[in-house]
Amino acid sequence: MAQLAQVIVDVPTMQTNQPYTYQVPPRLENQIQLGMRVIVPFGNGKRQVQGFVVGLDQPTKYDGQLKAISALMDLQPVINDELLRLSKWLADQTYAFWISSIYTMLPNMLKAKSTRIVRIIDEVDEQTVFDIFHGKNELDFATVQSNPQIVSRLLKLQRQKKVRFEYVVADKAKPKTTVGIQPQLDFEGLEEARTSLHPNAHAQNRLLSYLQSIVGKTVKQTDAEKVSGLKAATFNVGVQKGWLAKVPVEVYRTPHSQENLPDDEHLSKPLELNDEQQVAVNKIDQAIDDSQSQVFLLEGVTGSGKTEVYLQSIARALQNHKTALMLVPEISLTAQIVNRVRRRFGSKVAVLHSGLSNGERFDEWRRIERGEAKVVVGARSAIFAPLKDLGIIILDEEHESSYKQDESPRYHAREVAKWRGKYNNTPVVLGSATPSLESRARAMKGVYQLLLLKHRVNKQPLPPIQVVDMRPEIKERGESNFSRELLVKLTDRLARNEQSILMLNRRGFSSFMMCRDCGEVLKCPNCDISLTLHLDSHTMKCHYCGHEEPIPRYCPNCGSCEIRYYGTGTEKVEQELSRLIPNARIIRMDVDTTRRKGMHEKLLRQFGQHQADILLGTQMIAKGLDFPNVTLVGVLNADTGLGLPDFRSSERTFDLLSQVSGRAGRADKKGEVIIQTYNPDHYAIRLAQQNDYEAFFKQEMALRHQASYPPYYFTIRIMASHEEEAVAARAMTKIKQELVDNLMPSTIILGPTPRAIARMKRRYYYQIVIKYKQDRRLHSTLQRILQETQSKGRADVQVSIDPDPQYFM
Repeated sequence: MAQLAQVIVDVPTMQTNQPYTYQVPPRLENQIQLGMRVIVPFGNGKRQVQGFVVGLDQPTKYDGQLKAISALMDLQPVINDELLRLSKWLADQTYAFWISSIYTMLPNMLKAKSTRIVRIIDEVDEQTVFDIFHGKNELDFATVQSNPQIVSRLLKLQRQKKVRFEYVVADKAKPKTTVGIQPQLDFEGLEEARTSLHPNAHAQNRLLSYLQSIVGKTVKQTDAEKVSGLKAATFNVGVQKGWLAKVPVEVYRTPHSQENLPDDEHLSKPLELNDEQQVAVNKIDQAIDDSQSQVFLLEGVTGSGKTEVYLQSIARALQNHKTALMLVPEISLTAQIVNRVRRRFGSKVAVLHSGLSNGERFDEWRRIERGEAKVVVGARSAIFAPLKDLGIIILDEEHESSYKQDESPRYHAREVAKWRGKYNNTPVVLGSATPSLESRARAMKGVYQLLLLKHRVNKQPLPPIQVVDMRPEIKERGESNFSRELLVKLTDRLARNEQSILMLNRRGFSSFMMCRDCGEVLKCPNCDISLTLHLDSHTMKCHYCGHEEPIPRYCPNCGSCEIRYYGTGTEKVEQELSRLIPNARIIRMDVDTTRRKGMHEKLLRQFGQHQADILLGTQMIAKGLDFPNVTLVGVLNADTGLGLPDFRSSERTFDLLSQVSGRAGRADKKGEVIIQTYNPDHYAIRLAQQNDYEAFFKQEMALRHQASYPPYYFTIRIMASHEEEAVAARAMTKIKQELVDNLMPSTIILGPTPRAIARMKRRYYYQIVIKYKQDRRLHSTLQRILQETQSKGRADVQVSIDPDPQYFM
């Protein structure tokens, strides 16, 4: 009986969301493994597509002639058993294609059109080099992958560690190499070469002795020079005489160089814990020792030493010969956090986030996959790091919305962490000063175990917060981003040689052009949203579709020259601040100044070295940063997020104000916070001023209960889009009827309505929001709707389903 393989093919449609059964040709039997990439015939058989082996030898009901797998793309699996199972769960839970879920877990170099190179890394007999490699030291695998005899010989060489697979992608992001040396003669051959040496050729004599000590190995030339004490010229003589060959040796690209690490020696050793931290570490350690899949919610005020709890828990996992995974929400936070983790655990640490180049990300992924890295730190997608024997998973700032992916598969890293925790019998630690209402509610019910850190480690109180009402300020002084109070404090800090952080809350707030005569606002031609002014490039840009046009001199509607700039951007604030306090050195940190690779780290390093007095930025500077000389934090416009049509807007505002306030007074100097607002009586601002998370939690929970929102109800958003508004509306009306016919009466269905930004990238969007507590019919109904919308005739309407959406805008 021929071996069968189940393959999920790289054709993302609902029809291909189930594996297809293929025959394994006799030449590939016993070579094929789960998680390998293969090439298979698809459709009429002429089309060859890539796929992943997701099952072996499962019987099939199909009684026709099965097609055979054409070729292997790898000599070993690229996705392990745990991640294969996780990808299936992910596709099911997020209403996504299985193939999309698999690709989400892999670095781009395994998704892109890459050439698979087989490279010789150790001595191979001359006949094989001639027959297979045609005298070279590498081979394009695609040229031989359908030849069973050659594939079999290559597999044997790989098992003997004489060849290695490498991927060269179209953008040349291939493994980085340095010069290595490889003896070309055996011990006796090198001894024989010594007999023909001139008596005075001392360096060559030493070279032969050194080569005899590394027979059968490949050594980096820089290491060989150090160990042997010989110069490069001597090794060149060895090449000319045929004693050694120079070959490329792979070296990893390191995303964060060690020289960027701070000199604080105390960071490399475990710090002494206070009583609250010790209780938390003991409970987490117990779960690590007992291999328990317990979820802990570590709630600690800013500066309470949550990071030290994480580090000591990671150390415990490593002691138990396990690995550790730590997620942070923002790329801007990784520099400081990674440095602390690297100080503690050295070269065992790998970093994964979107700021890495394809090559760096691929190298880090391989270090993890090969078991060379035991601790992974990264942003959202690092949750899929191929770590084996996981001992602990940590989500820092677990309340952050950036842990939710906006595109398919629309996963939340917290839910994936819990799945991996269960699979590996591993504790999951969710840390935050302001936990999400969902997590805190679960802790109150005992689903999560609550660990509290109520005091700062430096024993300093949380900084006092002053709320400044901007309404009388505007009446008295006219338009300005700065209250008198804030300007006095900034000048005072400058005189005392202390630093300040200023945050501009940009969420829901746009810098736009409006005509004073007719009221026309300059909008994007593709989207229902105003264009944003960018002074650096002198253009108007759409932040949704990327449309760009010059700044107009006249109103496109009425021709008036009274077209003016409204709103507050970081550039405008920087200009005003420079005018008001001309001797202040300012670093601006926003999307524009951090676009280039490495700029986050560079700007933060400059600020940490006191090359600036004021750090001005958007939300990216609100959390995680730890600068001992910062004694003043100012929030310029606290309430811009409160006006959004979003049930989480108060929670987000409270979180943001609490987080940014915690950046002040983190060392011995006392800190102070000023919050400027037009809504000083709003409960989110009032309770943030009092640092009262408990009171905020109670009030917000009461409002959520009244309005039937999470955490009292689960939510799902269905969205349909089309270039014609009427077509999108009709499709959604039909879907609404299907939901009403099939779901339980207790399930609430809202809509269909146009989305808050109804048109984007020339498409009109309509949405339905489903709120439910339990509905056993819901999952199957939504899967069926997805199937139907994928079928012919409705393909022009795009339908997406988002479980647990973070926004309804």
